[in-house]
Amino acid sequence: MTLLTIDIGGTSIKYALFQDEALSEQGAFATPDQLADFYQQLTAVVERFKASHAIEGVAISAPGAVNKATGVIEGASALPYIHHFKIHQALEERFDLPVSIENDANCAALAEVKFGAAKGLDHVLLLILGTGVGGAVVVNGKVHHGKHLFGGEFGFMLMDDTHSFSDLGTTVRMAERYNQRTGERLDAVAIFDKAAAGDKIAQAEKDIFLYNVAKGIFNLSYAFDPDLVLIGGGVSQADWLIEALELEFQKIREVIKIASFTPEIARCAFQNQANLIGAAVDFSQTSA
Repeated sequence: MTLLTIDIGGTSIKYALFQDEALSEQGAFATPDQLADFYQQLTAVVERFKASHAIEGVAISAPGAVNKATGVIEGASALPYIHHFKIHQALEERFDLPVSIENDANCAALAEVKFGAAKGLDHVLLLILGTGVGGAVVVNGKVHHGKHLFGGEFGFMLMDDTHSFSDLGTTVRMAERYNQRTGERLDAVAIFDKAAAGDKIAQAEKDIFLYNVAKGIFNLSYAFDPDLVLIGGGVSQADWLIEALELEFQKIREVIKIASFTPEIARCAFQNQANLIGAAVDFSQTSA
């Protein structure tokens, strides 16, 4: 199957040809500010690929809660103009091709299950540690959307009386807390370096981050009992993260002594290309 895959982001829109289970002819353009320009630039890319390839469809990764039954992207994102109307139908009419649309985190999970770190596994959780905690739930190889299309929105989990998973389980919030306590303006990488050098406040904030990520994964693992929990987002590439989380799991098991297993975790294989690949997987599942 030959597809044009598109990844709609807040700052750029990426695209690529997907053929023989691989991406090629990749490109990108700045995300337009309004719907008319969005349509115009996307349609131009589609027409260019149709002129040189026998494109069978357009597979799209998008932010927001994608309602496949209605063809509407619900929820909210940095691109308000793509929400709350029948965008699926509008794009099919403009492209004159079949179109699939899926949430970006769900696409990333599908890429990992089909081709990446979770290849061959049926039940997988994906956590994306970014500005907040997002993710996806894959059951029997397919995305579980949930009644309200909130499957995988792990960031809403309450971690204590007043804080969510997104509050305590991201490096962005960790940096905010450190800077508020010290008056500095450091990013997460600099704070991790300070922690390694013995800075007590940096160590304390790093510990809060690690413990809550581990607690979130532990709780989800005992709720869903997946084959694997994948971790994505920039911090997932830190070479110390997996080992540090495994140490936190052991601390938790000392408290929850009845717990019989330690969550199996791995970092995502795909980074910038995950959404493009996963959009193609979703197209194949949707059209099957």
